[in-house]
Amino acid sequence: MGPRVRMLPLWHALAVAVVQIFVFSETRAFAKNINFYNVRPPLDPTPFPNSFKCFTCENAGDNYNCNRWAEDKWCPENTQYCLTVHHFTRHGRSTSITKKCASRTECHFVGCQHSRDSEHTECRSCCEGMICNVELPTNHTNAVFAVMHAQRTSGSSAHALCLPLLAWAFTLPLI
Repeated sequence: MGPRVRMLPLWHALAVAVVQIFVFSETRAFAKNINFYNVRPPLDPTPFPNSFKCFTCENAGDNYNCNRWAEDKWCPENTQYCLTVHHFTRHGRSTSITKKCASRTECHFVGCQHSRDSEHTECRSCCEGMICNVELPTNHTNAVFAVMHAQRTSGSSAHALCLPLLAWAFTLPLI
């Protein structure tokens, strides 16, 4: 083996090093040309803190079409809940469905009322949360004011620790 054959791996390593230095310097040069003060982050997905969306429709004929064609827009800042008003016949056929964003005062009157004159029933429900008004209120059981309660901060770590221990205790006999 001559000196040229031994030099080939050295030349190869040197060539790779030069190429890597060139690539890294070019990348750094491109990074220097970026004006990070002019880069705009994507628009905040919510227009204000704790914002939410509701299914929205007015006088829809059925729940499917109401939800399907509901506008995809954020509720106004003065609202906290989603309201659903469902009118239906005594046989359960929907005649009118209205869903919208609502304030607390609009949600004071939930439940069902039967009109003897028109043989129709109106059920109203309110809920709190992102597009929580998927279903229709049809009786006193589901025509309610459903509000989420914040999780307790005290004692929550004990529950978080207990769940993995319980899972371990149940899987241990299976092993």
